[in-house]
Amino acid sequence: MSTAATASPGARFIDPKVLVRIGSLELAARFVVEGFINGLHKAPYLGTSIDFAEHRGYMPGDDIRRIDWRLFARTDRFYVKQFEADTNTNFSVLFDVSKSMSFGSRGVTKLDYGRYLAACLSYLSSRQRDRIGIVTFDDDIVERVPPSAKHFDVTLHTLDKIVAGRPGALGPPLFKATEFFKRRSILVVISDFYEEPEKVLDAIKPLRFAGNDVIVFHILDPAEVDFPYDDSSSFEDMETGRKLAVVPDKLRDEYRALVQDHIRSLGQLFSRNRIDYAFLNTKVPLDHALFKYLAMRHKMTKVR
Repeated sequence: MSTAATASPGARFIDPKVLVRIGSLELAARFVVEGFINGLHKAPYLGTSIDFAEHRGYMPGDDIRRIDWRLFARTDRFYVKQFEADTNTNFSVLFDVSKSMSFGSRGVTKLDYGRYLAACLSYLSSRQRDRIGIVTFDDDIVERVPPSAKHFDVTLHTLDKIVAGRPGALGPPLFKATEFFKRRSILVVISDFYEEPEKVLDAIKPLRFAGNDVIVFHILDPAEVDFPYDDSSSFEDMETGRKLAVVPDKLRDEYRALVQDHIRSLGQLFSRNRIDYAFLNTKVPLDHALFKYLAMRHKMTKVR
């Protein structure tokens, strides 16, 4: 089974290092999403259109061509397919802009990757006529753009001017952010999640309370996952400034195991609490993230 991980046609143009060289964030987002969508329409294994939104019960007068006969076979009830023109929602990105997000070992920082991911998801959502918004945070709310059909450009401007400069904390700003989402929304949280898994869950969980659908993207740099260093070095905590002398050969295996355990624990905790989770390495082209987002959003439409 490799289809989910298989790059869509044109994925070679979605390498994050290429995107960083494109001056305009809007142009880059449009370039990625339109190329991705074209690939979707050409990919027969997907079997669905980007335009599909959700199912609802059949009502007299509905076009019978929209009846989902496969769903009827499973449920013995008539459902029609709704498409993006029929429905929209509030979509907001909650983006961690703390200092640790500025790390990058291969020309693309986690902040850059998250910036382009947020721009692409916002562009994709605006294309589906959703209302777009964003909240940036470190140890507090930095900036907020409330969801609106007119706020795509403002969201991109907010993303464009982000600078990661202060230490971060998930709990206080995300708890404060719950006050912003009284109407059911799709909330996408982007962070490197450098806290204990239970603390991360405690910070994210309140976002679900208003009936929001929450999708979490966990972003790490390849060096943070693989620890490819050979020489004895002094490593600095980007948020506290604390330095630690390390002999990489003696710690590499243990370090990698701890990172994988952290990723696995987050995935398990989120799954138990009906929060969708996706781990992303910044060397992975953005079409993989878009695939994951669409798969999770499609799943949401089936459980509502």
